[in-house]
Amino acid sequence: MRSALVAALIGLATGACNGGGSECGPTSGTVSRVIDGDTIELESGDTIRYLMVDTPENTSSVECYGPEATTFNAELVEGKDVELEYDEECTDRYDRLLAWVSVEGREVNSLLVERGFGCVLFIPPNGADREDEFDALEETARAESRGLWGACPENPC
Repeated sequence: MRSALVAALIGLATGACNGGGSECGPTSGTVSRVIDGDTIELESGDTIRYLMVDTPENTSSVECYGPEATTFNAELVEGKDVELEYDEECTDRYDRLLAWVSVEGREVNSLLVERGFGCVLFIPPNGADREDEFDALEETARAESRGLWGACPENPC
């Protein structure tokens, strides 16, 4: 219990020292560039990879519904202020920050899955408390042939 309290206090102190950020990184920022359907770059230079969602590729190769996912993401966040929340692990193997991203009160991660622009990508421990929620969003999108589920001849995920 005492170590958890000390860790929480260190986290608060770290956040207070880096301009309102968390232990992982900034808690808000302006999106300067949309890299693809599930990755953005902030004006600060930080690259953010959305948690719990994987969209078809549109950078190194173009997969079915990749351009549509990138366009949808750009329409939601490009040039806008976003809020960031982190889970247990801060970064992935590419050193991108892993976050829940919200814009104008809407969470982008879940919107991408709900509207069929991406599939659930659960990499524990992040998202463990929301896995069922995201699975249900994907199941509904599949059942209703939303987005990639109606457009792509093969499962792109």
